[in-house]
Amino acid sequence: MISPEHGSSSARVAETVLSVEGMDCASCAARVEKALRGAGGVEWCAVNLAAGRALVRFDPQVAGPADFVRAVNEAGYQASLEPAPASAAAGEHRRFLQQQQHAAQWLRRALIGLALWVPVEAIHWGMYLAGAEHKALLHWLAAASGTLALVLVGGGFYRQAAAALRRGTSNMDTLIAMGATVAWLYSAVAFGGHLAGWWRVLPALYFTEASALLALISLGHWLEARARLRAGAAIRELLNLAPATALLVDDQGAAREIPVAAVQVGDRFLVRPGDRIPVDGVVVEGESLVDESMLTGESMPVAKKPGDALSAGTANHNGRLIVRATRVGADTALAQIVQLVEHAQSTRPPVQRLADRVAAVFVPAVLLVALATGVGWYVAGTLSGWHAARTWATIANAVCSVLIIACPCALGLAVPAALMVGLGRGASRGILIRDIDAIQHAESVDIVVFDKTGTITEGKPAVVAVRSLDGNMSDEQVLRLAAAAEQYSEHPLAAAIVRKARESGLDIPDCTGFVNEAGLGVRAEVEGLRVIVGSETVVRAAAESAPDPPAAGRTRVWVALDDAGDSPRPVGFIELHDPPRSDAPLAVAELHRMGLRTMLLTGDNEAAALAVARSVGIDEVRAGVPPAGKAEVIAALRRQGVRVAMAGDGINDAPALAAADLGIAIGSGSDVAKETGGIVLAASSLRGIPTAIRLSRLTMRKIRQNLFFAFFYNVVAIPLAAAGLLSPAIAAAAMAMSDVTVIGNALLLRRARID
Repeated sequence: MISPEHGSSSARVAETVLSVEGMDCASCAARVEKALRGAGGVEWCAVNLAAGRALVRFDPQVAGPADFVRAVNEAGYQASLEPAPASAAAGEHRRFLQQQQHAAQWLRRALIGLALWVPVEAIHWGMYLAGAEHKALLHWLAAASGTLALVLVGGGFYRQAAAALRRGTSNMDTLIAMGATVAWLYSAVAFGGHLAGWWRVLPALYFTEASALLALISLGHWLEARARLRAGAAIRELLNLAPATALLVDDQGAAREIPVAAVQVGDRFLVRPGDRIPVDGVVVEGESLVDESMLTGESMPVAKKPGDALSAGTANHNGRLIVRATRVGADTALAQIVQLVEHAQSTRPPVQRLADRVAAVFVPAVLLVALATGVGWYVAGTLSGWHAARTWATIANAVCSVLIIACPCALGLAVPAALMVGLGRGASRGILIRDIDAIQHAESVDIVVFDKTGTITEGKPAVVAVRSLDGNMSDEQVLRLAAAAEQYSEHPLAAAIVRKARESGLDIPDCTGFVNEAGLGVRAEVEGLRVIVGSETVVRAAAESAPDPPAAGRTRVWVALDDAGDSPRPVGFIELHDPPRSDAPLAVAELHRMGLRTMLLTGDNEAAALAVARSVGIDEVRAGVPPAGKAEVIAALRRQGVRVAMAGDGINDAPALAAADLGIAIGSGSDVAKETGGIVLAASSLRGIPTAIRLSRLTMRKIRQNLFFAFFYNVVAIPLAAAGLLSPAIAAAAMAMSDVTVIGNALLLRRARID
């Protein structure tokens, strides 16, 4: 996937995603990132260990995707380009099969290792409990078991460690290979020396521990791979919703089945009861109920009729529909959602920076600790007058345990595992995280600021009154002038005025010199008159001309003529009413229960704003504020130390969304990619706001728990191993379970209550 975009640092910036195989730990991810940056032209990149993906933003005039694939391959890993978004389902299926194959390989290693280790361990404990004296056969069995384990199970670790060594680096496989080698080599020398008569007392042998640690670590990797598959299930479930074929309808009305990839914009296709919609489209014939829960998180099906929009992946319930395709391939809402989630999963939040810095030096640091452990025990044994066999047995036990128990994987998986599950959970509820920093900001907000029109209200205002203030102009003429000036505006109030004029049977003349002042009004020339339609801020004489204030909950729009005087001359006004969303009171009440303040920030008049705020329970109101002023209000709150979330429709509210700590765009499911803000609510439901904040809090809690566990585990486990308090087998089991624990903790997000 390559998507050009414009950036500030270069004339043209492109983005590509690579699948990367062979990464086993955070050190691997750090080396892949280093290799990518060394390829040249890279402005930014992030490597996701849990997903096995790398996101690269680069200057295409300096380097290209092939250069990045080559750089990663030369670093000893296997990279390939992700498929284009149009075939994202195929790409995700391929990645899923690769992950399944990876898990199967680890399971095969684990079963071989267990088969070599468990019988010998059982014989050992059986003889011990029976008080048997003769153990020569057991030693030979242990030696054979450990040797076969190094060859059959440890071969993969040795190959990866050797590849890292050739690159002049080290990774987790280095630690495992060295730990197994230390245990086996020491045991071989000790056993061989005893058989040769070099020493009478046979020291402790670690053949069994060598096979145990390889078996347990392989088992841990298999459990980890299984958990990774579960962590990425949300994206696969979304992609599986889109059918592979569509029923194309020709000019004669006959339907034939074609691949979805062959559907073009403008094609008509048939959707039968029970079918899923193959691409985005508009109903041209038929009526039905459509389940849009996969896109919006809303469980109730939505009635669809001719002219209504449909989204790919949604399910048709009971009616037969003929649909005209409007968006296909990468442009569908489903593809955009998948792209947003995958992009977010491939980036790293600031909280991961400490883990990244530690992971970059982790393996070399552990090797130094292991060396210091060996030297320390040698000195301690010598000064204490220990027998050489005891000294070397202690050294082997401690060094092997240090090498095995150290776990850079947990550090590398702590953050991305939680993000994968959290982002996928949000996507399944219509909550799309565009900016990964939004998760950190969302958990710490103090106040949620709402726009009014289209956010707190339905965004479908209706004209309820028209009044002329000019004796030479009727109410209809005022409406006609306003509609003519507003006909090119996209604001909901403008659309309502134009709709009312048409419903009244008025002819709407064309206008020239149209100027739209966002949040204030419009100016245009209509039949030789310079017409202004807007708020009191634009029509400054409006307040003096007003016979009475607007009724509660109504918005007053002024119509004025610019007669080249000092100020526009009001000739009338239009009052509109936009009812609050039915879910607004519930959403606001939930935010209050979460301890958050609420504010209504609008360009509308104060009376209308107060009426809406009272009806839904919002705490504070700032009225008569233009778009630029909204950004200033939010900036002032932030200067006071208040952490602000701004919820708006993503169009006129873009400056305010950008100025807030967290921008929440109330989107439409069919146009999520055009929204602004760190979080997009595809369901257009305000109840998604408290849900998104709660999900962010839970995700950040899991991230911190995982990071604490990863750091705490290594800080405690390595000293215990160095002190000789752990055997290599116990160290191997602990290391294997550390990865599983981190991912398992992240998977708990799938069951957490976020409503």
